Amino acid sequence: MKILIIEDEYPAAERLEKLIKKLDPRMEVRAVLESVEAARKWFADAEPVDLIFSDIQLADGLSFQIFEEFPAHSPIIFTTSYDEYAIKAFRVKSIDYLLKPIKAPELAEAIRKYENIREDFSPRAYARKVETLLDSLEMTKRPFKTRFLVKNGEQLIPINQENVAYFYTANEMSCLVATDGRQYLVDYKLEELESLVDPMNFFRLNRQFIARIDAIQKIHTYFNGKLKVELRPQTSQEVVVSREKAPAFKAWLET
Repeated sequence: MKILIIEDEYPAAERLEKLIKKLDPRMEVRAVLESVEAARKWFADAEPVDLIFSDIQLADGLSFQIFEEFPAHSPIIFTTSYDEYAIKAFRVKSIDYLLKPIKAPELAEAIRKYENIREDFSPRAYARKVETLLDSLEMTKRPFKTRFLVKNGEQLIPINQENVAYFYTANEMSCLVATDGRQYLVDYKLEELESLVDPMNFFRLNRQFIARIDAIQKIHTYFNGKLKVELRPQTSQEVVVSREKAPAFKAWLET
């Protein structure tokens, strides 16, 4: 296995390289790069590696700049001292991370995850995952809506986000279902709502539903790798998570 390390702290890079070699002497660290600029030059000329370990904050910028310019053709395990909120975003998007100081058991588990996906690895699909991650990290910098103003007859009522069970769409209209079972029309499309709610608390289950974590009552395995979700309050519609979305949904549930 050929490995690239992008890390600007020499002790951290040295420790990671030693842990990798101790874990499996057959793993070869092809290079240790300490800056965005050094990585740009390396990616412009070098052959792809099997796996990349990358710090986030480098001396001359964020490592994300590298992967925006050179789409990821290898799986990336981020090594980071980022705050917990951002770390959760990595997990939701199914891109692994190691929190510094890196520990041997956590490194071994990350390598195991890589080996599990290696045979099914698609550079194009993975590049899309990285793009999604970048979008998610941008979202963590934005404030999310804490209340939604809804109509109730001739009245306008503010609903706190913790009192929202889920949103769904029907007949080209979006509805908010509160935890008490009441339903209200909202003046947003589901695509807009997805960007307005906190992704740590809400998940886009499919094209019809965005649910809050507290509204997930039961989850059943379904055919072809899909998942069937029971919501609280109950809905008359069948709520199914696609096979493609199921891994991200499971990771979100564990966040």
